[in-house]
Amino acid sequence: MALITVKDLSLGYEKTVVASGINFTVKEGDYFCIVGENGSGKTTLMKTLLGLKAPISGQIIRGDVLERNEIGYLPQQTEVQKDFPASVKEIVLSGCQGRCGRRPFYSKAEKALAAQQMERMGITPLASRCYSELSGGQQQRVLLARALCATRKVLLLDEPVSGLDPEATEHMYELIKQLNDEGVTIIMISHDITSVKKYASRIMILGGDAA
Repeated sequence: MALITVKDLSLGYEKTVVASGINFTVKEGDYFCIVGENGSGKTTLMKTLLGLKAPISGQIIRGDVLERNEIGYLPQQTEVQKDFPASVKEIVLSGCQGRCGRRPFYSKAEKALAAQQMERMGITPLASRCYSELSGGQQQRVLLARALCATRKVLLLDEPVSGLDPEATEHMYELIKQLNDEGVTIIMISHDITSVKKYASRIMILGGDAA
């Protein structure tokens, strides 16, 4: 079943086109990777899929079984974000904000969900630690747990192993593959085509074709 269908999409800023003629379909259970050189429009495409940017032209069609708030997002981190002064538990819980509606507090179910995802990512012992004190690999697992609080269906990951050492990189790829094996659909941006070939079910080269 198709979750997201992209037709003749053009991306850019104001009237400047950075990528055009983009066509692909993401189905339930896919591990779909988008690769391309810097400046090819990968992150712009991700933001457009999330509805954070409007396309210049073309269509993004969501399947009937997918709502916008059922898409989790792991953005590429900035240096400022790496120094964010909050606890691991607070950051993971913030992934439940879309479930709160107008409530100014988290429910027991949302707190239980956050605890479940921290356990899933192996970060429960870090719950009270300050996020800025963690290693790069630990921070990425925290953000992955946060994204999983927002969705059980689709994860959009923007360069999730950027800046990680080889061991942490391999661990992150294994975690993402495990999530995919458990039924989470993955859409991932990467510049590392050698590694994604090992894990992805389909790869699209931005400016090329899906395979």
